[in-house]
Amino acid sequence: MCKGNAGLWNAMITGYTQNGYANEALELFNEMQVECVEPDLVTMVSIVPVCANLSSMQLGKWIHGYIIVSGFELDVMLGTALIDMYAKCGSVDSALQLFATMSQRNVVSWNAMIAGYAQNGHANEALALFNEMQLQNLKPDSITMVNTVPACAFLSALQQGKRMHGYIIRSNFDSDIVVCNSLIDMYAKCGTLEFARQLFDNMYERTVVSWNTMIGGYGMHGYGEDALALFAKMDQEGMKPDRVTFISVLSACSHAGLVNDGWQCFTHMVEDCSIAPTMEHYACMVDLLGRSGLLQEAYDFIQKMPFKPNAVVWGSLLGACKIHGNIFLGEYAMNCILELVPENASHYVLLSNIYAEAGRWDVVAKLRNIMKVKGLKKSPGCSWIEVNNKVHSFFATEGESESIL
Repeated sequence: MCKGNAGLWNAMITGYTQNGYANEALELFNEMQVECVEPDLVTMVSIVPVCANLSSMQLGKWIHGYIIVSGFELDVMLGTALIDMYAKCGSVDSALQLFATMSQRNVVSWNAMIAGYAQNGHANEALALFNEMQLQNLKPDSITMVNTVPACAFLSALQQGKRMHGYIIRSNFDSDIVVCNSLIDMYAKCGTLEFARQLFDNMYERTVVSWNTMIGGYGMHGYGEDALALFAKMDQEGMKPDRVTFISVLSACSHAGLVNDGWQCFTHMVEDCSIAPTMEHYACMVDLLGRSGLLQEAYDFIQKMPFKPNAVVWGSLLGACKIHGNIFLGEYAMNCILELVPENASHYVLLSNIYAEAGRWDVVAKLRNIMKVKGLKKSPGCSWIEVNNKVHSFFATEGESESIL
């Protein structure tokens, strides 16, 4: 029989896991068994998040099987860790099945399931679970609100978001910076920038996330000048921008067509802030140049990238070619995309639209046939409208719309 003290091993595994060293944590877990040290409940709670960090469903199922075979009791802590793991690996059904079978659940368990729904695009289910949580006489905490408010943002459900805000105030969660950031994001995505800015201005303390969220809110609605003004104020108040800040600013410049400002921000990021551009920054710049009709400059910019561009970068160029009807460059961008993600329907649709606007219906028919042969289907467009405190979803299909309550 394996013997030994698991405490030190657990401390090291937890340390690795919490600091992002997932592979090292997994290696130590394997070494622990080779050294004949028997894992305990704490070991399993520490190793389960590794599967989520690696986005490995296969490993997660293996760990779950090990837990069952080893006879560990599925207590609240371990059950919640497994729910979180399955949700982060994209298996919401597995997470829900586990959640439903747990004999004991605390607020952390409910939070994990609500977050799982919200993070995987199941906003209605997240809100329904939040309501059910209260019916079970379990009081939500600030983490619950941080997980639930984004569901309102996802659905653009302003009235539900306002009710959440009221609950947050009554529960004295409005002093929590993370909660306030989620509210700013919700109001911005629901189109009420004045509410978002009022919340932002009234915060007693702001983090870089607060600034990024408000700048991003201005950007997504085309208020590039306001985004740049807030970015300048951020600098005046001594808040150091991060990579996300510049993604938000560059995106704002792109939506507003502020090419010169975008170039200045990109240069400022590299030369003054010593932030190395990531793929997202390059994609923003390509989008900025492309939207403004500078397609050749966008292409040249891609060619000068220090690493190989991904499908998002080429997709930005393809989208710009659609806007400006450039078939030649659009074909080139599409060929580059096909080498990276050959099964993405949306890119075929974009190229098809370029040909359609040029009257090249023979090529449009050919592209649609390729999609049919490959079994590719573009996800239908979806929009929401809130009527009488209910969110109605509309999915666009060919020639008709479908309403789902």
